[in-house]
Amino acid sequence: MLIRRAFFWWLVAAAVVLPIWLGVGWIIFGGGGWGTLGLVITVPVVFIALAAVALLVRIRPTVRAERAVSWTDVGVVGALHAAVIGLGFYGDSAAFFGVMAILLAIAAFWSAVWQLITDGARRMQATMVEFERLAAQQTGSAQGPDAASRPFIRGDEEIIVIQERTERTERTDRTERTDREG
Repeated sequence: MLIRRAFFWWLVAAAVVLPIWLGVGWIIFGGGGWGTLGLVITVPVVFIALAAVALLVRIRPTVRAERAVSWTDVGVVGALHAAVIGLGFYGDSAAFFGVMAILLAIAAFWSAVWQLITDGARRMQATMVEFERLAAQQTGSAQGPDAASRPFIRGDEEIIVIQERTERTERTDRTERTDREG
């Protein structure tokens, strides 16, 4: 749990620190003129990608409640961060780390989206089950095995629908009658 909580806080810092690392690594380990052009393009793209993934991970309800990311996030996003760090050394393997960073960014994005959707669906299902349970309890129809699936069906009572009209609606009705009569 400690690693997952630390990673929760590292996500936001990494969106700023890792693009800066790319600039610092270029200064320390060198790069040519084309490297400068690549750096001007790469740093904002890395910032946006890491910020988007961090946002998708942090808005998940379970992550907000626990203040800890999932182990899937630690693995996929951690590998993305490692690839960006490796890219910052600008050695012979920079192309490998660049390709890996792109592939891992795509994987991290879709992993975060998938976890967000499934977590939201799971919480919505739990909310609906609780709503149906409370509705069945309130109406007193919690009788029989299928009571939870039909919480609003009551055979012994009438359903009364009340329509409320506002003053504006009444004026419109009067105006229409006057137009028809006149």
